Amino acid sequence: MAENKNKVQEVAELSVEEKLKALFRLQKIKSEVDKIRTLRGELPLEVQDLEDEYAGLQTRIEKFEQEVKTLETSITAKKTEITQAKGLIKKYEEQQNNVRNNREFESLSKEVEYQTLEIELCEKRIREFTSQISEKKEIIDESQKKLDERKSDLEAKQKELEDIIADTKKEEDDLMNESLQVEKIIEERLLTAFKKIRKNARNGLAVVSVERDACGGCFANIPPQRQLDIKSRKKIIVCEYCGRILVDNEILTEEK
Repeated sequence: MAENKNKVQEVAELSVEEKLKALFRLQKIKSEVDKIRTLRGELPLEVQDLEDEYAGLQTRIEKFEQEVKTLETSITAKKTEITQAKGLIKKYEEQQNNVRNNREFESLSKEVEYQTLEIELCEKRIREFTSQISEKKEIIDESQKKLDERKSDLEAKQKELEDIIADTKKEEDDLMNESLQVEKIIEERLLTAFKKIRKNARNGLAVVSVERDACGGCFANIPPQRQLDIKSRKKIIVCEYCGRILVDNEILTEEK
C-alpha cells in the first residue's frame, strides 16, 4: 500500500515538461519495437495461413481415406452377398431335379432368376464403388502432393520467422522492459490517452514534434502562438486535426 502511495506521489511530482519528455521517450521506445515487428513483415500471417491450409489438407485426406475404407467394406459385403446368392442358385437348381410338378419347377426358376438379378445388381454396385474408390484415391494423391509442398513451404517460413525472432528477441525484450519502466512514471490518465491515440494512429505515433511549422503526424499547419505554447512546455497540447500530443523540435536533441 505504501509502495503504491509512493508511486502515485512520484508520478504526481513530475512537471509538465518531465511528463512530455517521458511520453516522448515512451513513443521512441514503442517506435523501435514497431520497427522490429515490421521487420517480420507478413511472415507471421503467412505462417498462420500455411498452417491453416496444411491442417485443412490433412482433414481432407483423412475424410477421403475414411470414405475409401467405407466403400471397400461395402464391396466386401456385396461380394459376400454374391457368394450367398450363388449358393442359393446351386441349391434351387438341385431342387429342380426333384420337383413333382411344373408349379414347383417354375417357383424354383423364379428364385434362381431373382438371385441372378441380385448377383448382377451386386456386381453393378461393386463397379460403382470401385470407380468411386479410384476417383477418391486420385484426389488423395493430389492432396498428398499439395500437402507435401505446403509442409516444405511451412517449414521454410517457420525457420525464417524463427531466425528473425531469434535475432531481435533480446533487443525487443530490452525495449519492452524499458517501456514498462517509463510507463511507471507516467500518470494513468496520460498513459491511457497515449495508448488510445497510438492505437488509432496509422503509423503508431501518439507523440510527435513540430516540424517546419507543422504537426509531425498529420502535417497540418501549427499557428505561431500555438508553437510558442508547445515550446514553453507548460501544458500538454494536442494537434487539433489528428489528436496527437505535440512536443517542440528541441526535445529531440535533448533526448539524444
